[in-house]
Amino acid sequence: MGIEVSVVRVFTDENGKHGNPLGIVDASTVAESDRQAVAKELDYSETIFIDVPDDGASRARVQIFTPAAELPFAGHPTVGATWWLGEQGRRVSALDVPAGSVDVRQSGALTWVRARAEWAPEFAIYPMDTVDDVIDADPSDYEADHSYLWAWQDKLEAAIRARMFAPVMGIAEDEATGSAALRITDRLRKSLLITQGCGSVLHTTFSPEGWLEVGGRVVAEPSRTL
Repeated sequence: MGIEVSVVRVFTDENGKHGNPLGIVDASTVAESDRQAVAKELDYSETIFIDVPDDGASRARVQIFTPAAELPFAGHPTVGATWWLGEQGRRVSALDVPAGSVDVRQSGALTWVRARAEWAPEFAIYPMDTVDDVIDADPSDYEADHSYLWAWQDKLEAAIRARMFAPVMGIAEDEATGSAALRITDRLRKSLLITQGCGSVLHTTFSPEGWLEVGGRVVAEPSRTL
């Protein structure tokens, strides 16, 4: 097909390890009717298609697809796209997704997006007694469309350990889930440090007004061509 795909890992730890892979595609190179098929072939938990903005523009329109469906909003694709645009010299302050306008920012090593928890899918949230219970959980034991397991790693530091399963969306287990991070932040009503999957790291900030932030580190991977 000759489609260039930039690849990044979103929500890595401070050493650049782990993180959730993301495919990034210039939307002008793929017809809208073909984007779901491209996302399925790439087989990342999400692929984001960006209407690359003109020089000096402050916002960009994006579409997000899992291998099985389009999403109105997702955390790791919007964080990854914001970082990628900055690396291209096209730093923006907002992304337009079907759910609404997402304010974005970069601060030090972290890239942040601001959104509402209700934009995220509904998750069946399972509080677990211990971190080991989270780590040892068998995804086949959880039949909900989106299952989010968590336990306190350090309650005083507001640090939790988490995993997320979403087989209905073609994702057996998601390595790092920004939308779920927003949901659990809204549920617990506090800013959190989340370690998810094999060791990905997500930061959140809570606001009682309903606008929450999720942020993290992003690193580039070798690009692909379809």
